[in-house]
Amino acid sequence: YKTKVLASRVNSLRTLRLAMEKIDSNKITSFVSASAIGIYPSSFTNYYLEDEVKVDDSFLGKVVQVWENEVDTFKKFDLNVTKIRIGLVLSTNGGALLEMAKPIKKYVGASFGSGEQWQSWIHITDLARIFMFTVENNLQGVYNGVASNPVTNYKLIREIAHVLKKPLFLPNIPKFLMKLILGEMSYLLFASQRVSNKKIEEMGFVFDYPNVLMALENLFTNNNSKNTSEEAYHKKFI
Repeated sequence: YKTKVLASRVNSLRTLRLAMEKIDSNKITSFVSASAIGIYPSSFTNYYLEDEVKVDDSFLGKVVQVWENEVDTFKKFDLNVTKIRIGLVLSTNGGALLEMAKPIKKYVGASFGSGEQWQSWIHITDLARIFMFTVENNLQGVYNGVASNPVTNYKLIREIAHVLKKPLFLPNIPKFLMKLILGEMSYLLFASQRVSNKKIEEMGFVFDYPNVLMALENLFTNNNSKNTSEEAYHKKFI
């Protein structure tokens, strides 16, 4: 599985680069790649900017490092190369949020470990807007794709429960238990990355959802609507 995860990032980029070498790429002005905040070392105290040079010593950190190195090979072309380091994406069309909400809906929701690990999140509409913003404004380099206010796992679980109007009864889930169930993959539940979005904001980007409660209310309140913020954005730009 690790091999597939790494290959999916690297091989797709290499295939695209080889194709670009065989065509007239002069009309291509921007290359924007997804990346991940998992490259930053897990920490309860650090506040990470894009210029951080240390890399998390986990498998995820190594994947992102190799991934971004492969993206940098596109600098050989005459275009803007941008990397968006994405945090926890909040969406009701898949992803981590729905998995976090499932046990809460069934009255068995709880924080993981101490619950103090930082989770830098972003509403999916804001993330899509960041990708568009980088192209429209000819940005280059690395930008963190996270909202303005990171929250702890404890805070996030309780905000989800609040929006879903579900009580939380259980104590925090011990780290050893999740490691027993998920093995090395359990690291993702306990990694702590508090990440800054100051760089993208200084370029003029304004977040529609800077507050996690606002984001959750938008997503869960509009979940059954035919005109969610995601769908509206899709109709506007796609």
